[in-house]
Amino acid sequence: MILKKRDVADCHALFDLLVDPAVFPYVRQKAHSYDEFVFLTKQTIEAEERGELISRTIIDEWGAPIGTINLFDITNQSGFLGTWIGKPYFGRGYNKVAKDAFFEELFFSCDIQTVFMRIRKENVRSFKAAEKLPYCTLANDFRRDVYEQINAPVDIYNLFQIEKDQYHLHLMRTHQDELEVKEA
Repeated sequence: MILKKRDVADCHALFDLLVDPAVFPYVRQKAHSYDEFVFLTKQTIEAEERGELISRTIIDEWGAPIGTINLFDITNQSGFLGTWIGKPYFGRGYNKVAKDAFFEELFFSCDIQTVFMRIRKENVRSFKAAEKLPYCTLANDFRRDVYEQINAPVDIYNLFQIEKDQYHLHLMRTHQDELEVKEA
C-alpha cells in the first residue's frame, strides 16, 4: 500500500517535509505553521466527506508519511491533481507509484473521467515527471478553455491532462507486455 486516507496523526511528519524550500513553493495548500497545517488537513478531510476533493497521504514501504496526492476542484467528473513528496524521497520512484495507485482509484472507483495537472512553467522537475507518464498529454492547445482559466490573469502554467481511456489503454498495454515477457 502506498496511499492511505488523510489523518491528522500524520501532520507532524508531513509538515516537516512540506516546509522544505525545495517543496513549499510548489504546494497548493501552503501552511506557514504546524497549527495551520493541522487546520488545513481537517478542512481537507471534511471537504472529501462532502465530495469536493479526494486526498490521500503517500507513504513509504515502512508506512511513514512522505507526501500527499489530491484531486481538487472536482466538477463534471474531472479535477486538478496536486501532488507533493518530501525532498528526502525525490528521485526514488514514489511519484510514479503514487500516481498509478491514485489514478486506479480515481478512474475505476470514483467515476472520474479527466485529471488535469497545472504545472508552473518554471517547475522543471514536475514538467519532466509529467512528460515521463505515457498516458499524460500536454493540453495547452486543445483544452484552451481550461488553459486560459488557470492562467488568468498571468500565463504561468502548462496544462496537462490524463483521460480515463488513455490511462486504461496504458494499463492494458503494460499488462500485455508483462504477459509477453513471461511467455518468452
